[in-house]
Amino acid sequence: MKKILTLIGVSALGGILTLGAYKLMEPDKKQDYNSFQSTKQSFIVPTKSINSKTALINSNAPDLVKAANGTIDAVVHVKNKAITSGPRNFYDLLYGRESEQTRIGTGSGVIISPDGYIITNNHVIAGASELSITMNNNKVYAAKLIGTDKKTDIALLKIDAQDELPAIQFGDSDASQVGEWVLAVGNPFNLTSTVTAGIISAKSRDLSGDQSFIQTDAAVNPGNSGGALVNMNGELIGINTAITSQTGSYIGYSFAVPSNIARKIVEDLIEFGDVQTGILGVSILNPDSEEGVELGINEIQGVYISDITKNSGAAAAGLKEGDVITRLDNIEITKFSDLSGYLKTKRPNDVVNVEIERENELRIVPVTLSNTSIGKVEFMNMTFTDISKIDKQRYGIESGVIIQRSNNRLWINRLGIQENYVITKINDFEINSIEDINTLKQRYGDEFEERIERISFIDGYLRARELVLR
Repeated sequence: MKKILTLIGVSALGGILTLGAYKLMEPDKKQDYNSFQSTKQSFIVPTKSINSKTALINSNAPDLVKAANGTIDAVVHVKNKAITSGPRNFYDLLYGRESEQTRIGTGSGVIISPDGYIITNNHVIAGASELSITMNNNKVYAAKLIGTDKKTDIALLKIDAQDELPAIQFGDSDASQVGEWVLAVGNPFNLTSTVTAGIISAKSRDLSGDQSFIQTDAAVNPGNSGGALVNMNGELIGINTAITSQTGSYIGYSFAVPSNIARKIVEDLIEFGDVQTGILGVSILNPDSEEGVELGINEIQGVYISDITKNSGAAAAGLKEGDVITRLDNIEITKFSDLSGYLKTKRPNDVVNVEIERENELRIVPVTLSNTSIGKVEFMNMTFTDISKIDKQRYGIESGVIIQRSNNRLWINRLGIQENYVITKINDFEINSIEDINTLKQRYGDEFEERIERISFIDGYLRARELVLR
């Protein structure tokens, strides 16, 4: 009982002392209000009358204003009008009626010359019956299609304007670096003149086996296709082309065709009407394949030559199977997409300095690039190519040629022989290479197809088969 009373007494004394101290220190209500305001103001940075642009430049943040201002007027809205025919409803389908429908597709484009040349993506204008261009100032022009390249997804348009148009200067995409700030400029979701910022996340990114994209985290959505990817100087270093997303919208990855490739495609379309492709004349072994792992090339710095194309520039220059390509000119080569991406900027007869590693020694070998006709032959509406040594070993094939492309309706529909099948014998003539196909062309000419009696081939399931026609 005594302890409880003691505790109560101590508590009461503490309360009295606290209340007394508060009364001694308590200001009047006016002072309390002023004190509160003063305390709040201590967390606010005083505002100074300064130029906001100067503040941005002097800060640690990148200055993207110049690049945006120099780009936005040269990026246009591309409208694709397509006329399709087909049944609209159940009764149209039932009675076989067809009616025309108009479909509108939109995307972006980049003015690359003051006289009105515009670069965009092939998929933006594919199937168009009418093309129109809307400028940033809302002026509308009819556009003419100059040419396309489906492989790189690049298309070239032309508009005629009375005045010079704002144009973006090409930059050197090979000189761009991972981590560099970039802007994506385009018209996502029909929102014109949209600018987003990010960095280059990767270079030479391959999505399907023969591509070399610049990867960026700048936000790109449907409608951005064909728009500009520019560096801090406002120079064009890529054409925004693709996103990878399960929803179809941006989730952090977007891809652009490098400007060096796009520029070469455009120049070819203007000068030649089609794309001029130069090839080295080598086959490259996949480092992650079974053969690559066995050879240990999954650990090398470079790409491993598994085969040399006959009569190619590589063969003439003395490149050999087993050589490792480490550099083309001043471009470091660490994977196939590095090599294919750089070669897409070159034409037949261009000379490329190829740095190879052979027997632990580095050598530089000048190679004159060949035309794509090397290593293939056109015959009977089909394109035949040789089989590499690696593929022969992998699939147990001793001879034959591959049907790389076929528009031969007889072989496809009647005989069931399709692309990627291997032809091993025609009649009694054994086919070992495309040179044998050339021999048949010379021997039979246009009458050859009518004189075929038997065809031996290997189908897509690697089954050896023979068809007797007569």
